[in-house]
Amino acid sequence: MSALSASSAQPEVLVSREGVGGALGRLTLNRPRAINALTSTMVEALDEALADWANDPGVAVVLLDGAGERGLCAGGDMRAVRDAIVAGRPEDALAFWSSEYRLNARIRRFPKPYIAIMDGIVMGGGLGLSAHGDVRIVTERSLLAMPEVTLGFVPDVGGTWLLSHAPGQLGTHLALTGRHIGPADAITAGLADHYLPSARIPALLEVLRTAADPAEAIAAYDFSAHTPPPGELAAQREWIDDLYRGDNLTRILSLLTHSVKPAARDAGAEIATKSPTALAVTLRALRAATTMDCLEEALDQEYRIANAALSTPDLVEGIRAALVDKDRTPRWSPSRLADVTDAEVDRFFAPAPTDLGLGLAAALGEVHDL
Repeated sequence: MSALSASSAQPEVLVSREGVGGALGRLTLNRPRAINALTSTMVEALDEALADWANDPGVAVVLLDGAGERGLCAGGDMRAVRDAIVAGRPEDALAFWSSEYRLNARIRRFPKPYIAIMDGIVMGGGLGLSAHGDVRIVTERSLLAMPEVTLGFVPDVGGTWLLSHAPGQLGTHLALTGRHIGPADAITAGLADHYLPSARIPALLEVLRTAADPAEAIAAYDFSAHTPPPGELAAQREWIDDLYRGDNLTRILSLLTHSVKPAARDAGAEIATKSPTALAVTLRALRAATTMDCLEEALDQEYRIANAALSTPDLVEGIRAALVDKDRTPRWSPSRLADVTDAEVDRFFAPAPTDLGLGLAAALGEVHDL
C-alpha cells in the first residue's frame, strides 16, 4: 500500500453499476469522517473504474458523489503529503500527484457524460475530480475553494487551467485569496454548471436510474426551475477585473490594499497572510496557463511546480499551521513578497527530473495510454 493511502474496513471508493442494465456508473467517495479527502487508494480506484467504463458499451453515464453530509471532497490528503516529506520520502508525494493529475486528465477527456454532484465542501483535489466533468451540479450547501496558497502551495489538479479561464480576473482573485465561494459564485466563475437543491438530488438519481438512456436523461433534465441563493462575484466583477490585471503581484496587492472598496481591501489583507513565494508562483502559473492549448499542458506545469515545492520550507510549514497544529500562524520563508526573487520563482517552472508528458500525449491523442 502506498504511503499516501489509508487503510479502512470499508472501500474508500464505492464503485457500482445502477439503473437499467447498469447503464449508470456510480463512484462514491467513501471517507466521510475525513470529508472524503483523497488518498492514493482512492485515486487508483477511480482511475481503474473510469478506464474500464470508458470502453464499456453498457455504461452510458458516470456519476460522482461523496458519502456523508459534509461534502464531496475536502481535497487531497495534504497531511499525508507533509508526512512523506518529513519522513524523507518526497517521492511518495510526487507519485501521488502524478497519479492524481493523470486522473484529472482522464476525467477531462472521458468519452461519456461525467456528472459531479458538488454538494457540501469541494476543495482542491475535490475540484480536480469534479470541475473537469461535463455536468457539474452545486447545491445550497456547496462551498468551493482552491485554498492552496494558504498551505504554501499552488492551485493544482488543473486549478491553474480552471481559474485562468474564469471570466475576467475572477480566477486570479480566487487563486490568490484562496477564498471559499457558494453555488451562485461557483457558476459565475465557471467552476459549476447547474444549481439543484440538495433535497432534489435523490429525485435526479432516480431519473437517471429509471431512464432507458441516462445520457439522454441528463441532457434533457430541467435545472432551470431552481435558482441558487445570491452570490457576490457578479457584483464585484468590475473592481476585481480592474485591480487584478497584469503580472506584477506587488502592484496588485498595493491596488487592493489602497482601494476605496472595502471588499478589495479585505482581499488585499487576506492575500497578505499567504505564502509570498506561493503567491508569486501562482500568479505566474495562472498567466502562463492562459496561453496553453489544453488542460494537460497546465497539469504538466503544475507537476513541475509540485516537484519544486517539495524542497521548499513553505509547503511543510503551511500544512503544519493549517492542518496539523492548526495554529493558523505559519512562518513563511521568506516572509515578505519583496524578498521573493525572480530566480526562486523561475525554479518552480524548470523541467522536473521526470515530466508527466501529458501535454504531448494529448497532442498525439494518447493521453489515456500513459
